[in-house]
Amino acid sequence: MDSSPRNKPKSLSTNLFFIFFLLSTNFLTFFLSSILNSSSCYLINPPGITIPTTTTASVSVSEGDSASVPSEFLAFTSGQNLPFGFNTNFDSDTIYPPVGRACTLFPDELRRYMSYKVNASCPDDELLAQKLLLKGCEPLPRRRCRAVGPSHYIEPYPLPKSLWTTPPDSSLVWTAYTCKNYTCLINRKHTQKGFDDCKDCFDLQGVEKIRWTQKKGNGGLDFSIDEVLATKKPGTIRIGLDIGGGVATFAVRMMERNITIVTTSMNLNGPFNNFIASRGVVPLYISISQRLPFFDNTLDIVHSMHVLSNWIPTTLLHFLMFDIYRVLRPGGLFWLDHFFCVGAQLEDVYVPLIESVGFNKLKWVVGRKLDRGPELREMYLSALLEKPFLDA
Repeated sequence: MDSSPRNKPKSLSTNLFFIFFLLSTNFLTFFLSSILNSSSCYLINPPGITIPTTTTASVSVSEGDSASVPSEFLAFTSGQNLPFGFNTNFDSDTIYPPVGRACTLFPDELRRYMSYKVNASCPDDELLAQKLLLKGCEPLPRRRCRAVGPSHYIEPYPLPKSLWTTPPDSSLVWTAYTCKNYTCLINRKHTQKGFDDCKDCFDLQGVEKIRWTQKKGNGGLDFSIDEVLATKKPGTIRIGLDIGGGVATFAVRMMERNITIVTTSMNLNGPFNNFIASRGVVPLYISISQRLPFFDNTLDIVHSMHVLSNWIPTTLLHFLMFDIYRVLRPGGLFWLDHFFCVGAQLEDVYVPLIESVGFNKLKWVVGRKLDRGPELREMYLSALLEKPFLDA
């Protein structure tokens, strides 16, 4: 080893450099671990999305695109410490309010929806909220503002009058809809061109008045409610769900038979949820994409007319069918009412899909769907399926 005096300064400077480097890396490691281990510094987010819990944040939505996330969204979604510490029900000392994973994928709409004055009135933005929900931002984040209400609200008609009476126009806010009163909604099947969801639903004295009351000569596709109930012991069908139930006439018919039905419905260019509530039955404002908000093996019957059809992506439909199976009790009924598809889709895709779920077939009727012309080769399936008492 060379120990000459001229090499000592170089050796000393090298040692000081390594000491400085070691201290720096230790400090950096400590700093990063403090951030990553803090339960209050970061939200739980979709892969690739990191949102600090500050009043302004940047979220990576897609490659090369970023936007500021509103402080109210962060205030709602951030983890909140439980007042009494660790709770065995949560298996945690922190609660994270649920919000749809896709919310942060649409930052412009999210910013508009979550920008408002706290403790004041909410913006009149029903259309914006529904678009976010349909895109997968479901459930929507809660907001700390008062929802817009009608300025001249009139209390609903009493039961049983409310079941078959159109409510006053002043009972809701019409901003989000093409029609601005119920007369327009009732007449739109005659006056309005183009497609609208359930165009004739609001006319309670039209088709709704006879729907599901009798078996019609439509090739056996139209089951009546009494025909379906007759497949079970009297009184054993008590509670259930109607998926995409329009203005809830199915629920009203069942209510007249002392059966409680909750109806899911969206407000697709019409105040479906308000109208359902005005009739005296319960609306549930969720899309077909959301997990059904019921516990396993609890419902006696699930019904859906037209909504469950080939417009739904096949994998999503498969998940939905199994979710229906989940919430039905053993022996419960799934009434698939006028499922439609095209040509060979029924045998090639949908029959195997439905059969894979494991229902028993009580009724199974296939017929032609001709309302848009025979050249489209559209088909209907009406089926009454039963959840078996014992799984295979």
